[in-house]
Formats: sequence, structure tokens, C-alpha cells
Amino acid sequence: MEEYIQSALDIVKAQASARPMTEDEIISMVKSVAKGIAAVSTGQLATIDADAAAPAMDPKKAIKEASITCLECGKSFKVITKKHLASHGLTSEEYKAKYGYKKTQALACKSLARERRTKMKDMKLWERRTKSKAE
Repeated sequence: MEEYIQSALDIVKAQASARPMTEDEIISMVKSVAKGIAAVSTGQLATIDADAAAPAMDPKKAIKEASITCLECGKSFKVITKKHLASHGLTSEEYKAKYGYKKTQALACKSLARERRTKMKDMKLWERRTKSKAE
């Protein structure tokens, strides 16, 4: 088992050097990669598929300040796009319903959602719309 963990650590180390990862993401990824390597080497791929049905992490913890983790595959993004969700055979509405998010929840990291919200408030599009109707 120790060789699987060492291999998983090498893989996760390479991944962490390519993109920023939180401590929880690193630990979760080491566990899942080590388990996957062990399953592949012993020929027990069916057990991985059963475990994949459960979300990789708590949906409440998936949306962080600088990243959002896809609960289907465990990858981290700034925004979970329609194209990415389509690769899992889901729409954003289906994804939100599956993991218990509100319909209005943005599938973006907290900092990006806050930045977008501020930008829209600064633009004041609702005022422009009423001015154009009045004219």
C-alpha cells in the first residue's frame, strides 16, 4: 500500500505545482489517487465506479474564495462552465439540483462572484433601462 501512496504523492505534487491547491484538495486527491492506483493494480475497477457516485466533497465547502470544485470530478476552477458540465452530461440547473444549490447560486468562486456583483451595481443597468423607456 505504501508504494501506492508514494505514487499518488508524486502525481499530486506535480498537479500542485501546476495550479494552486488547498490543503483539503491535496489530501482528498492523494486519497483518491492512491485508492485508484491500488484498484487498477488489483483489477477492482468496479468499486471505484460505486464510490464515484458519492460527491468528492461537501457541496457547502466546494465553493471557496479563489476556486470552486466540481463535485462530479473533483477538479477546481474559477467558474464551472456549461461546457464542463456537458462533459458530465449535466446542465447547470441539473447540477445545482443534484447537489442542493439554490437556483440563483453562481457556479463561480466567491471572489469572482463578488467582483461581478460589484461591477453590475456600478453599471446601474436598471437606471439606463428606465431612462430609455421614458424617452
